[in-house]
Amino acid sequence: MRRVTLLAGILFAGFGAVGIAQTPVPAAQTAPAAPVGSISGHPGWPVAKAEDVGSPEAIVHAVYSVISGGKGEARDWDRMRSLFIPDARLIPSAAAPGGHTDAIILTIDGYIARSDRRMTTMGFFERSIHNEIEQFGNIVQVWSTYESRHGLDDVAPFARGINSFQLLKDGERYWVVNIFWDAESPAHPIPNIYLPK
Repeated sequence: MRRVTLLAGILFAGFGAVGIAQTPVPAAQTAPAAPVGSISGHPGWPVAKAEDVGSPEAIVHAVYSVISGGKGEARDWDRMRSLFIPDARLIPSAAAPGGHTDAIILTIDGYIARSDRRMTTMGFFERSIHNEIEQFGNIVQVWSTYESRHGLDDVAPFARGINSFQLLKDGERYWVVNIFWDAESPAHPIPNIYLPK
């Protein structure tokens, strides 16, 4: 097992309005059937660029990059799909009535349907400010602290939080299996250990 700490200054375009997605969403999306074939093949699935998927750092950067962009800038959703296994999930935590918290389970296409219009009309950028990587065999966990901005020139972020990436190592490439996240709040500030040193 290895543990690597890295500080990154990459853009992390918003997965929704805050972080990978922090606004309420409709009911969970049902995943389409995965293409027939081996896990490493995924026939019919978009093919990733080698530089996007060659390391945990590279694939996390690619996810941030593909969802980043200004007002009116279309996202390359096939590039996004190429980073994820077909049955991957994107899971924001969300406040529920009575002081409870729930998890909103989204497929890749469910996430795209939810986020595309907001991203292209408002502009949204996120950047990782601190990452923690742990790996054992073919499984990888990346605990990534982010800052969210509507524009690159915004002096201060309007939100921060932590994205938990689960990755699969498949030969010479990595796949995103899940991203699970929560936004910082006054009641739950980000601990110093997950902030830049």
